[in-house]
Amino acid sequence: MEPHKRAKYSKSLDPDEIEEILMDEESDEELEDRDVVVEPCVQSSPSSEDEDDAEETEVAFRATRAGDSSNFLNFTGPPNGINRSAASDINAETSPFSIFILFFRPIFQIIVTETNRYFHQYMSSRTTGSTSAQPPDITIEEMYKFFGLIIQMGHDQRHSLKDYWSREEQYCTPFYSDIMTRDRFFHILRFLHFENNDYPPNHDDPDYDRLWKIRNIFDTLNNKFCELYNPTEHLAVDEVIVLYKGRVVFRQYSPKKHNRFDIKIYKLCDSLGYTYDMSVYLGKQWQHATAQITAMHGTVLQVVRRVEGLGHKIFMGSYFPSPSLFDDLFQRKINACGTVHYNRRGMPLDIGPKYLKMKRGDIATRVRGTLRAVRWKGRQDMYILTNMHAPPVDGNFTDESGQAIKPHVVEDYIAYMGFLDKSNGMVNSFGIARITWKWTKKLFFHLTDMTILNAFLIHKSCGGKMTHKNFREILVRELIIHSQEENVTASGISRGRPSSVVSQLSRLEVKHSQHWPSKGKQRRCRVCSLHKQTRSTLYFCRKCDVGLCIVNCFEKWHTRVNLSQ
Repeated sequence: MEPHKRAKYSKSLDPDEIEEILMDEESDEELEDRDVVVEPCVQSSPSSEDEDDAEETEVAFRATRAGDSSNFLNFTGPPNGINRSAASDINAETSPFSIFILFFRPIFQIIVTETNRYFHQYMSSRTTGSTSAQPPDITIEEMYKFFGLIIQMGHDQRHSLKDYWSREEQYCTPFYSDIMTRDRFFHILRFLHFENNDYPPNHDDPDYDRLWKIRNIFDTLNNKFCELYNPTEHLAVDEVIVLYKGRVVFRQYSPKKHNRFDIKIYKLCDSLGYTYDMSVYLGKQWQHATAQITAMHGTVLQVVRRVEGLGHKIFMGSYFPSPSLFDDLFQRKINACGTVHYNRRGMPLDIGPKYLKMKRGDIATRVRGTLRAVRWKGRQDMYILTNMHAPPVDGNFTDESGQAIKPHVVEDYIAYMGFLDKSNGMVNSFGIARITWKWTKKLFFHLTDMTILNAFLIHKSCGGKMTHKNFREILVRELIIHSQEENVTASGISRGRPSSVVSQLSRLEVKHSQHWPSKGKQRRCRVCSLHKQTRSTLYFCRKCDVGLCIVNCFEKWHTRVNLSQ
């Protein structure tokens, strides 16, 4: 077993020990006797070689002609929303927990197994025995409670995790201590683990995976994202960052950004903000079977592989597009559009700034097969590559005030490129991760936030009316309630009495259904009318806004499918 950080465990932890275990622990991979390389985040800046190649292929592009039109592929994918073949019983009334557990059921099993294994590995590696008794293994019940508390903390940000259990008047919140003791919570967080350390991969292996410590979790969630949902016709590909300043070999350094260190994830999002596919950038380790293509070319092909052949329309930022990539995507029956560097390999140079001077409102277009390279001069030059739009007419187009008129391809790009920003904003609005956590935990809890958002969007696609905040709050309550159900053994005997908080939450479980009777003006009962009976009532359902007799009819309306019986 690889070396672990030595820290004495005791049944009761003092504040200094708690603070220590929350600091950025070094993973097994990070403790190797090797220098950690920080790979700079280099944006694609075409070299002179790129310019030479572009000049060689420049003749393939030509000016637009009268007969040029759009060549976009028709969308043939399934309707947007939950994949009914994978989850047929999900609807607008389904609870947040029931949707979330579709993604996380195998994750809970992995975490419980590996966390207990990691704790026993740690204890067996200690040179001196502990005088205090070892704590019991973590159960699914406790893991439900742990995640309920972690998610709630995203709505209640505090400087230190200790503050959630503080008895100081300005901090005291009995909810946390009633659900789980502070020491047990920190024990689970300290040993939270996702892979077996007994069989680490060989670093010298050419197929060595830098993400191996969390690869099983990452791939399981990624597969679930695709399995349970059908994305919209319009998609976006771009990068997102998970801020991280600790030691990990694939950490990125972006000197021009305020937060300069991060882990980069490439994502495919739809118009609702649902993350359909993703890939972590692992540095120069990335390889592709076709050596001639660039790493960015291969990354895009990797995240769009599950939507090939359906005619989706994909938008992307300037870091990815190239003529060779768009040709490849079109062959895979994928429409694409994105901003591009004017001197990217394969781009026509005769619309570049060295060859063509433009003023505000000017448009210059070049065509090559299904590709259209467009340069538009607004406040500044904008270069767009597309294989789904008709080529704009060359010329100068301004309105009466002298403002440049956007061509249709520019309008589409601006309208559809914000999907990923929308997704990131919602994921980070209730961020769980803490600065001091090591990279595996930081990345895992970012994936957890992403999973909760995807579960919310599935609920919304089924007609659900909750907000993202309400969905998360109800999920917290349901995790705690279901932890008590997991506390019952196969024989039906409870292993412990539920806390007062769990009992109270169970009693209020239907609080958010909003189907409550109210008293108002007299109106006919809807159920009685279906039975050809004329009865008037002062009561009605507040949510359904229909008159219902308070006895029998109110219950029938909300519980029976066939009301005529």
